[in-house]
Amino acid sequence: MHRILILLLLATIGTVDAKQPNVILIMADDMGYEALSVNGSESCKTPNLDKLAAGGIRFTNCFANPLCTPSRAKIMTGQYNVRNYVKFGLLDRGQTTFAHQAKNAGYTTCIAGKWQLGKEQDAPQHFGFDKSCLWQHTRSGRSKQDGKTYDRRFVNPMLEFNGKEKEYVDGEYAPQLCTDFVCNFIDQNKTKPFLVYYPMILTHCPFDPTPDSSDWDPKRLGSTTYKGDLNDPQRHFRDMAAYADKMVGQIVKQLGDSGVRDDTLLIFTGDNGTDKPIVTPWNGTKVVGGKGTMTDMGTRVPMIASWPEGIDKPGRVTDDLVEFVDVMPTLCEVIGGKLPEDYPGDGSSIASILKNNAKARKKDWIYIWYRGQVMVRDKRYSLVAKTDGTNATLTRYQGPFDGKKLADSELTKKERMIKDQLASTLSKLAKARLTSVDKEMWSQAEDRKQPKNRKKKKK
Repeated sequence: MHRILILLLLATIGTVDAKQPNVILIMADDMGYEALSVNGSESCKTPNLDKLAAGGIRFTNCFANPLCTPSRAKIMTGQYNVRNYVKFGLLDRGQTTFAHQAKNAGYTTCIAGKWQLGKEQDAPQHFGFDKSCLWQHTRSGRSKQDGKTYDRRFVNPMLEFNGKEKEYVDGEYAPQLCTDFVCNFIDQNKTKPFLVYYPMILTHCPFDPTPDSSDWDPKRLGSTTYKGDLNDPQRHFRDMAAYADKMVGQIVKQLGDSGVRDDTLLIFTGDNGTDKPIVTPWNGTKVVGGKGTMTDMGTRVPMIASWPEGIDKPGRVTDDLVEFVDVMPTLCEVIGGKLPEDYPGDGSSIASILKNNAKARKKDWIYIWYRGQVMVRDKRYSLVAKTDGTNATLTRYQGPFDGKKLADSELTKKERMIKDQLASTLSKLAKARLTSVDKEMWSQAEDRKQPKNRKKKKK
C-alpha cells in the first residue's frame, strides 16, 4: 500500500513539473520599435520576428528606459529605477531577480549576451543564473594593440563563460557564440523546466559587418571607434537587425528540435530606442534614433510574446501599456512562482493579456526615472519633468513617434487635469528614491554624488 502511495505521489510531482512552461526572454540592444518590419520598418527585414508575432501577440505600447543599464536593472528586478538604480554598469547585489524566483520554483536558469551589471566573477550566479556566456562581465570587452583600442563585442570577441575568460581570434562572431550557447542549454535541459535570459549584444554600436555582410572580415579585431570605423552605419545596422532576427529564428528552431516549442513562452523586446545616427524609414516617414532621450524615439520598444500552448487567440495586436517592471510579475505568474516578499508592486502581469482577458488587468500609466528626469505617460499623453517636478512638459501623441509638446497656454481644461494627475504620480514616486537598496549604497548613486572639494585660491 505504501509503495502504491509513493508511486502516485511521484506521478503527481511529475505532472506538476510537466505543466511548468519554459521561458525565454530575449532583449535586443538598441533596437527600437521601428526596427522590426512587422512594426512598420521599411528598411529592416525581420521575418522570424514577424512570424512570431503572427502566431503570438504583438504589443504596440511597450516602453523601456532610454539607456541600457537602467533598463537591465528594471527588467531583472521588476522595480522602478527610482527605488534601486545606483549607477551605470552596476546592479546592487542586494537585489532579487526573476532568475532567483525561477530557481525557487524549480527552474534551471541561463543567461547569455551582454552583462554590464558588475565585474565580480560570480555576479551572474549571484543573481540567480546557473550558467552564463557573457560579454563585458569581468572585463571591459576591449583590447589594445599597436596603440589602438578595439571593441571586441562582435568579431573575434572577448567573452566570459561562467566567469572564466576566453578570447577568440579565428573569425568567431559573439552573437553566434551566445546563440549557440543558448541552444545547447535548451537541448541539455529539455526534460526539465528552464528559463533563458538573452540580453543580446546586437544591435548596439559599433555599426559593423556581420558574417552575412558583403564586407565581413574574419581577421578584424573589431572597430577602433565607438560608433564604427567603416563609415556605413545605416547599411550595417540593417545587417545587424537581420542577424539578430536570424538568431531568434535559430532559437525557435532549436526549441522545435528539442521538442519543447509548444510549451515555451518566448518574449522578445529591446532595452531602449535605436541609437544615433540611425534613421529608419517607417510607415511613410523617417524615425531618427533617440537612444538616451525621454522621447518616443528613446523609450518605445518592440515586444512580441509567443507561446503556442499558452496564448489564446494568437495573431492579436494589442495597445495595452507594458513596461519592464511588468516582466517580473508576468514570469512569476506563468511559472507558478512567488513574487519576492518585499516586492513593492510596481509591475502588472501581462498573463491575462496572453489569455485574451486584458480587462482583468489594470495599467493606466508607465513610469521612467532616468538621470535627472522622470516621465509618466499613458497611451496618449506623456509628462516629462526634472526629478524635483520642475520643468514639467506635457506631450500629446497621435500615434507612435507623432508627439507634440504643449505649452500650458495650449492645454484644454481636460489636458490640465491630465497634467495635474500625471504630476501627482511623479511626486508620489519621487519619495521612493533608493528605498530598495541598503544605505551603504547610497553614496555610490549617480544622483547622490557630492561635488569634489575645491581648494580655495589664495588671495
